[in-house]
Amino acid sequence: MPSRRLTIRGARQHNLQGITVSLPRDALTVVTGPSGSGKSSLVFDTLFAEGQRRYVESLSTYAKQFLERMPRPAVEAITGISPAVAIEQKNPTTSNRSTVGTATEIYDYLRLLWARVGQPRCVRCGDVVRRDTAQSAAEAILATGGGEAILITFPVPPGVDRSRLADNLRAMGFVRALADGELVRIDDLADRATRAASLLVVVDRVRAEPKHAGRLADGLSTAFEEGEGVAIAVGSGEPLRFSDREACSACGHPAPGLRPSLFSFNNPYGACPGCRGFGAVLEYDESLIVSDPLRSLAEGVLDPWSKPRYEGRRRMLRETARTKRIPFERPWEELTAAHRRFLLHGKSGRFVGVFPFLRALESKRYKQYIRVFLRQYQLAQPCPACGGARLKPEALAVQVAGRTIADVASRTAVGLAEWLETLQLSPFQRDVAGLLLDELKGRVRYLQDVGLGYLTIDRQTRSLSGGEAQRIALSSALGARLVETLYVLDEPSIGLHPRDTDRLLALLRALADRGNTVVVVEHDAATIRAADWIVELGPGSGDRGGRLAFEGEARDLASARTLTGQYLAGEKQIAVPATRRRAGPACLSVQGAHQHNLKDLHVDIPLGALTAVTGVSGSGKSTLVHDVLYRNLELRLKGGHSAKEHLGEPVGSVAGIAGWEALADVVLVDQSPIGRSPRSNPVTYLKAFDDLRALYARQPLATARRYSPTTFSFNVG
Repeated sequence: MPSRRLTIRGARQHNLQGITVSLPRDALTVVTGPSGSGKSSLVFDTLFAEGQRRYVESLSTYAKQFLERMPRPAVEAITGISPAVAIEQKNPTTSNRSTVGTATEIYDYLRLLWARVGQPRCVRCGDVVRRDTAQSAAEAILATGGGEAILITFPVPPGVDRSRLADNLRAMGFVRALADGELVRIDDLADRATRAASLLVVVDRVRAEPKHAGRLADGLSTAFEEGEGVAIAVGSGEPLRFSDREACSACGHPAPGLRPSLFSFNNPYGACPGCRGFGAVLEYDESLIVSDPLRSLAEGVLDPWSKPRYEGRRRMLRETARTKRIPFERPWEELTAAHRRFLLHGKSGRFVGVFPFLRALESKRYKQYIRVFLRQYQLAQPCPACGGARLKPEALAVQVAGRTIADVASRTAVGLAEWLETLQLSPFQRDVAGLLLDELKGRVRYLQDVGLGYLTIDRQTRSLSGGEAQRIALSSALGARLVETLYVLDEPSIGLHPRDTDRLLALLRALADRGNTVVVVEHDAATIRAADWIVELGPGSGDRGGRLAFEGEARDLASARTLTGQYLAGEKQIAVPATRRRAGPACLSVQGAHQHNLKDLHVDIPLGALTAVTGVSGSGKSTLVHDVLYRNLELRLKGGHSAKEHLGEPVGSVAGIAGWEALADVVLVDQSPIGRSPRSNPVTYLKAFDDLRALYARQPLATARRYSPTTFSFNVG
């Protein structure tokens, strides 16, 4: 019988001081303590690292070569550990192909649903595409009523040698045919076979009455076999066309078979050929080519030709401007529309405009620096072929309850849940799709439970914040229904409104109730109180941390006299200012903000005061502060913004911003890493080493040896 405790003995990773903890399995454990006390070192760098390492070591030698090998953490022993899954506060996705639907497998189940009960329509005529059988075709003929005589025919397949057609048909036992609508005998067909625009071979002539249903089915079966899947019933009215192949019964246009890959934009079978499943195509954009409309040609307003390697292009531009009498020193916005159009798109002698110049360079895209250069001037525009739906027309022609899969994927999780609840299916379709619908509803519910009901299913995963990506991973973990697994999470409550925290705790509890061990690094008081087991590290940070301050049940923490316990017991509190700064009268006024879900927002932010922007998850807080306020202040204070628009980073639109003249600068402080190089450290980032290196360079021995501050830099070889 395996131990029901997860024991870590003698952990010394980073600043951990050889601590030993014993955690209950199949329970929710919270590890808390001051920042820098060693929580992440214990949970991620020790516990998760060892669980991952042991899992990888259990695989075959062949499989190991494809996986990252993790070093053994500095710990004496860990017992009772399960395979580990880490759900961290970061978004590792960089691909444009990943969406909320693919990350949570919601879109995978939608693909299955459309493949099982979807109703295809012809992309040419719009008629319903159905695969007929002899029995269903006979029933359709009988449903017309009237009991008139019907000719069961099949068209002569294309590519057949008509000069010998009559002999072949006679040998097969057929005696009549319809040549351009006229009934003729096969013996008289020889002369007309090559001239007839429409030629149908008659299989049988039978009255459309129920007593002849079997004969109708037999005739249709023969017509399907000889007509390469096509049978045509000719009566007094409009001919009825049937097909037992994957093709439109009305016009014969081929239709693909319904399979899940048809609805996958990551599969060539279903991806739009225009954008290859990305939903967007890269087009050169004038706003990226013209760096600043207030600058002139002489000042390098055409950014591609301002690069050092294009000195020849600049000389040609100057000569052409003189020949065409285009003012070289006048700002771009003051040039005539004809002059601007010529410089961007025109051609004269050896001179070509910027757009033709960039397109000509595309033949050298095999060179990396050319690809990087061209990408600076391209913006992603919706694909004209699919309108951003990512799928080929045949996939978008398949409907469930009158909706295409792209229509449904554009809904939010809340909207999708409502659509699934009201979905009308026939009894047969519901039997086929019953299990699919149950799985689909469950995964959509998990997405709502983690507070992400506002996300659309087709939203790109790379556009999510770290907290949203973490909760996406949590909803996927719930949908996977794993058991006997170790889940470690990094402060999942960050960025959550209190309304959403309760739902998050219920999900963490659900993970533990399924037989999983859940370990959470957390500071949130509600999460700490809801835990089955508490581990507090401390008492301080860095060298003063890494020690076990408390281990036990949540109800005992308040009386444990630890730092966290004192705050939970109310003995210590975060002090509320006795007096506050007066807000105003000077303020930053934003009028008519539009971006994502912000709709004509007007807001006044007092200057010289601390302002908090709050609201439920998805209400537009980050959009307002980052995409609208910060980007537009950059434009006004620095003359440009840092958003990489060609990579999809947005700049929110505003009707106006007042009061920005009182500001000298704007600085963004977010959670993104400040350095990616292993050479970077806090001292170099703060420039403190500059003064230290200068001090050492002034020492007598350094002066005698002619050392400079660069000599004391570890970044210079």
